[in-house]
Amino acid sequence: MQNRRQFMATVASCASVAAFPALAQTSYPERPITLILPYAAGGGTDTIARVLGKALSEELKGNIIVENRPGAGGNLATDAVSTSKPDGYTLLIGNQGPMAVNPFLFKNMKNDPGLTLEPIGLIAESALVLVVGPRMKVSTMAEFIEAAKKTTLSYASASNASASHLAALLLQRAAGFKALHVPYRGASPALTDVIGGHVDFMVTTIPSVTGLIDTKQLTGLIVTGSQRVEVLPSIMTAAEAGLPAYRASAWYGLLAPKGLPAVISTKLQTAMATALKNPELLARLKDDGAITSDVRGKVFIDYIAAERARWEIIVREENLTLRE
Repeated sequence: MQNRRQFMATVASCASVAAFPALAQTSYPERPITLILPYAAGGGTDTIARVLGKALSEELKGNIIVENRPGAGGNLATDAVSTSKPDGYTLLIGNQGPMAVNPFLFKNMKNDPGLTLEPIGLIAESALVLVVGPRMKVSTMAEFIEAAKKTTLSYASASNASASHLAALLLQRAAGFKALHVPYRGASPALTDVIGGHVDFMVTTIPSVTGLIDTKQLTGLIVTGSQRVEVLPSIMTAAEAGLPAYRASAWYGLLAPKGLPAVISTKLQTAMATALKNPELLARLKDDGAITSDVRGKVFIDYIAAERARWEIIVREENLTLRE
């Protein structure tokens, strides 16, 4: 009889342990979640993060606080999340810079996000656009490449090793020409000089140039994603223009500290899937030329690994370096 009581007690104990993940899943979140963003308030990524945070709050039935931690090319925010407790209460909006470029660009990084962060899901990918100013008397990608091979063109970027710089380097490799890099402190002064004819071209974000293209101050030649962009429907993709191997995008993902319990990761992935159908978020992403994604979990891990491998080649072969 004693053995039977002991056996039943053991079974009850095991059942209690087995039920713990389910209990954790239903109780999370029990307090506010902090969503850390590596950029200053007011920018496009900040707006997307806040709209996503609101949609996730509704799905998780908990409060989400967006916290801006700009600095060091996104590394300050990455470090803050990397060293946080993996309990689902500190999350990161990460993008291609901090996640896929910085590990090869910065020589003194404290944490490699590939080792210290847990990818939850890709939020969206946003194409960039190649624009030329009035100094370039071209209207098609074929004419642009022909001109670029005849003479050394100059190109602007938002800063050294920025997304606009790296995308332009990748373009030169795909199209087979070399151009002179002119880095600026931000996209606005760079575009001013492209419009003014002081620099020939730039690969940049879609929201920064939509109005300039509409008013004919700039000419858009290609978008860098896999499909045309709704806000610039007449501009071809790189593949349509004869460069099928060229692709560059600005992407945003949700990540957590390494060691996040699988049950919480699953709950966050499920909440993301529904949040990404939110009309307000979809409208904001459309303005950015972005498309939502169903890439989550292991597939997102593989996505980031492929991005790291791709940009590592560019950073190393172009000998790009930055120090924090």
